[in-house]
Amino acid sequence: MRVWLKRILWIMLILLVLSLGGAGWYLQQAIPIGTGYTAKYICSAVFLSGRNPNRIFNDDILPVEKTLTRLIDVDVDYQRKTVTTRALFFFESQAVYREGLGCTLLAAADDKALTPPSPPPPPRVSLPADRPWPSGGVGPRHSVLPGFRRQKLEQALDRHFSETGPEKKKATRAVLVVQDGNLVAERYAPGFRADMPLLGWSMAKSVTNALIGILVQQGKLRIHDPAPVPEWSGPQDPRRRITIDQLLRMSSGLKFDETYKPLHGVTRMLYRSADFATFAAAQPPETEPDRKWYYSSGTANILARVVRRTAESSGESPLIFMRRHLFDKIGMTSAVFETDPSGTFVGSSYLFATPRDWARFGLLYLRDGMWNGERLLPEGWVRYSTTPTPPAPKGKYGAHFWLNAGSPGNPGDRPWPRVPADAFLADGYQGQRVVIIPSRKLVVVRFGLTPNPQNMEFESFLVDVLEALPKIELDGPDRKAGR
Repeated sequence: MRVWLKRILWIMLILLVLSLGGAGWYLQQAIPIGTGYTAKYICSAVFLSGRNPNRIFNDDILPVEKTLTRLIDVDVDYQRKTVTTRALFFFESQAVYREGLGCTLLAAADDKALTPPSPPPPPRVSLPADRPWPSGGVGPRHSVLPGFRRQKLEQALDRHFSETGPEKKKATRAVLVVQDGNLVAERYAPGFRADMPLLGWSMAKSVTNALIGILVQQGKLRIHDPAPVPEWSGPQDPRRRITIDQLLRMSSGLKFDETYKPLHGVTRMLYRSADFATFAAAQPPETEPDRKWYYSSGTANILARVVRRTAESSGESPLIFMRRHLFDKIGMTSAVFETDPSGTFVGSSYLFATPRDWARFGLLYLRDGMWNGERLLPEGWVRYSTTPTPPAPKGKYGAHFWLNAGSPGNPGDRPWPRVPADAFLADGYQGQRVVIIPSRKLVVVRFGLTPNPQNMEFESFLVDVLEALPKIELDGPDRKAGR
């Protein structure tokens, strides 16, 4: 009997040691993700958006992960422009702000891991404050078109900003409505304002689409050519056939783990890697290209490095390239595309801009890539970007844009059945959206902190907005674009 008792005790001891070891290993992997996320997010929201760090932690960080984040202490150094986070004595992360580059989470213990910008960021252009949006800072303007129902539009905004209960939080922070190039409605939640840059999260992917399009327009890239990724250049590497088009469409066949929890690929890339594109390019193939659609932030960061190296090969830093050929052109003067420690802008996730500037970006695509008579994107680029990727269900994804196209042969089977089928959007985590509906000459921008996208009741909100606005007959450029 004593022998069996000893064996049972030994087994229990071994299981306890293994459990403690497993828990320790998990914490060792998970806590740096939490401290890294907190440091990076608070740094950007403080130094780019100008928000209070305590409010950021309580309103934005805690709702994401209440257990691990309660262990984290935050130190904001306004003189050095750093945010340092610590947990359980052993874990520390730091993010540093640099002018024109935003915040970067350090992958090492000091800022020697950061690749400095070369040359320094250029000065920003400014828009006249007395001119109407989009060419200036005045807005919104009441529409004078027949059929415009101002009261109904205001009621739609009221509903979208109101809360129905603590379990269905919308937490809407900003909404802008643009029709026919006019800003006809704009509203902000308390604590937010028109000149505050806000994080678009994965809306950055659609801006990466624009940067690729500009390089195509300049003749420096061709989308159906193999992507210039040095890690895939080996003659026996099956990934060497992956094209820029397949990366844009998320149909490259690369294996990537887009699960936003500790120990998964996307969080290791964003919060523990020094070079996001290198991390993503190292992923093995899972299927042949064009066989499977799988949403992947890694592919956007591979494309960001393609943009960077293509610009640098022409003698331009990527920061100057995006300012000169996109942001300054359309008046998106607040835009800051943050970089990883290697110096590549994070094309998947880290673009800050004011809601008005995000609306300018939407207007560029509504206008088929034209701005003030100048073609910034190739003719047909918007049509290409909004052509459904065949493996994507319900025709819901194009080239770094989400679509409302519907299933082939069944256009009614689409994400928003009550919204026009030509609607497409840049879509980001927690309900950041720029929606473009060409058939109604409409752009709708929405920012918030919505934990569950269903809480937004966004399709109903769009339907309310559409019912409040007049229908506008499409004219020449729109017809030419097939809208």
